[in-house]
Amino acid sequence: MSFSTSAILKKEQDQEYEQLANKHRPKPRVLLNCLKAFTVGGLICLLGQGLMWMYVEGFGFKPETAGDPAVATLIFISCFLTGIGVYDRIGQWAGAGTAVPVTGFANAIVSAALEHRAEGWVLGVGGNMFKLAGPVIVFGTVSAFFIGIIHTLIQMMM
Repeated sequence: MSFSTSAILKKEQDQEYEQLANKHRPKPRVLLNCLKAFTVGGLICLLGQGLMWMYVEGFGFKPETAGDPAVATLIFISCFLTGIGVYDRIGQWAGAGTAVPVTGFANAIVSAALEHRAEGWVLGVGGNMFKLAGPVIVFGTVSAFFIGIIHTLIQMMM
């Protein structure tokens, strides 16, 4: 048997295996997963709105400025829950509902830091928690730059 014949047989076996695996693979529950994500993401946003209300009514912030401490509080809560292992369990159940808000970004950074804490504070925690943050910050900055240019050009044309 030549090399090309064995390669063809291998490819056919791989295709048969893929078909068999697909036949027995459980179907994703798209609607249920969407409902879970929507519910948990909505609850996070509801908590944020409640925090804004608390800062306005309880601490005398103006509605325009209450968002900053509310977001900071959400980030703190997310980091704390990640540190004690709760946020990841919620994330496994809710899926994208916990990943999309700012709390998901905080969770990702803290998770990376915790994963590498055995390597030390500087090289382990400090070096690895910014592996995710760096690209996100660069992408956000570059996107904001181009959107600003587009906005300026549109304003100049009007």
